[in-house]
Amino acid sequence: MTVVVLGGGLAGVACAHKLGDEGVDVVLVDRNDYHQFQPLLYQVATSQLPAEDIARPHRTIFRDYPSVEVVTAHVEEVSLADRTLRLADGRTLAGSHLVLAAGSRPNFFGVPGADEHAFPLYSVADAERLRLHLQEQVRAAGSGAAEDDGTLDVVVVGGGPTGVETTGALAELMTAWATTGLTPYRGQITLVDRGDALLGAFNKKAHRYSLEKLSERGATVKLEAGVAAVHVDRVEIDDGTSIRARTVVWGGGESGSAVAQGSGAPTGRGGRVDAQPDLTVEGFPGVYAVGDVANIPDADGAALPQLGSVAQQSGTWAAENILRERHGSGPTPFHYKDKGIMAMIGRNAAVAEVGKGRHQVEGPLAFAAWLGVHASLLSGAHSRTDAFLTWAWDYFDRDHAATVEASSTPKRIAWGDRETDVPHISLDERPTTTTPRQGDRGGATHE
Repeated sequence: MTVVVLGGGLAGVACAHKLGDEGVDVVLVDRNDYHQFQPLLYQVATSQLPAEDIARPHRTIFRDYPSVEVVTAHVEEVSLADRTLRLADGRTLAGSHLVLAAGSRPNFFGVPGADEHAFPLYSVADAERLRLHLQEQVRAAGSGAAEDDGTLDVVVVGGGPTGVETTGALAELMTAWATTGLTPYRGQITLVDRGDALLGAFNKKAHRYSLEKLSERGATVKLEAGVAAVHVDRVEIDDGTSIRARTVVWGGGESGSAVAQGSGAPTGRGGRVDAQPDLTVEGFPGVYAVGDVANIPDADGAALPQLGSVAQQSGTWAAENILRERHGSGPTPFHYKDKGIMAMIGRNAAVAEVGKGRHQVEGPLAFAAWLGVHASLLSGAHSRTDAFLTWAWDYFDRDHAATVEASSTPKRIAWGDRETDVPHISLDERPTTTTPRQGDRGGATHE
């Protein structure tokens, strides 16, 4: 038995880990040589963490797993019928089982100019591009760029966790730039969303809390407003108004990866592969779909949200179903253990809904919930999570302006990894984007 896993994100790594624990031969394929921890991308983009801290090489993760082979390559074609991958270098990989865990890509919904001018935030490379762009804007402002030309102004599209967390971090960063004298003035951050509330998946109390905290930090929130077009110096709103900004961060939606959409698998909402309750793909024996690439049904048949915990648990469950097949029994339906939903709105501000009744907590208690979930997700990539816990509590507890990389080095998470464990992060390639085949979810959450 050889299992081919396409994608080295939370779902793919969890699947390979579980199979590797049982000595099953696994070939893990990803175009990057590293696993990226998407929930912290916004901190890389706002100079609060170096990119290397949330990107760990796959070979390091699986160093002690002799049955797991890591292949870094671009996949040209996926054949579900015979469970094979054709790579860009001409090789073909085949397995007794194929696990689609190829993740997601930004969905611009056909908005003119968005693909060209907006900065998505779905990968480490995306976060690095945004960080470097913001530094360019700082230099321009310091060199005399006028305040009214939008040099330091930012529009964030999407009021889900990605948009809210990014807006909060950017607002703090703008304050830090201005108070430290790095820029002559403070840029304006505007969050735009089509919905009537921030964090739409949360309850009304969380809607009010997030709006209040972002407003306290100087951000402007524009709800029930859609983006009509994105230009290099402004964003057009569908009510006929426009917002000046030379930086647009796109957190407005995601779609299944291009390689999965071109595989011939049945796709549904968001261009994602429709998984059956046991995570298999209908009509293709031995093929599983997990994580953000898939529409995974819950007990009532509704698709589960694109969350890191869903990705990780589904990857592990797919591995367990493959092991069941190995031992002569059939796969069983996936049962998701809901750990709640949460968002970091800024230092000393977080909101979470936990428990069966989705009890809302705010502030330090919410941050503790955020911390626990993220530490459990990181445990698949790092053997030591105490370094993350120490760093994160320090980040949350310290009441000071965000670190500005232009003037100092961001505080690192002291993982204690080997110096040779360095990911190869390339900014040369910008991923292919898409317009939707069907309606996608508002906001954005990550695998």
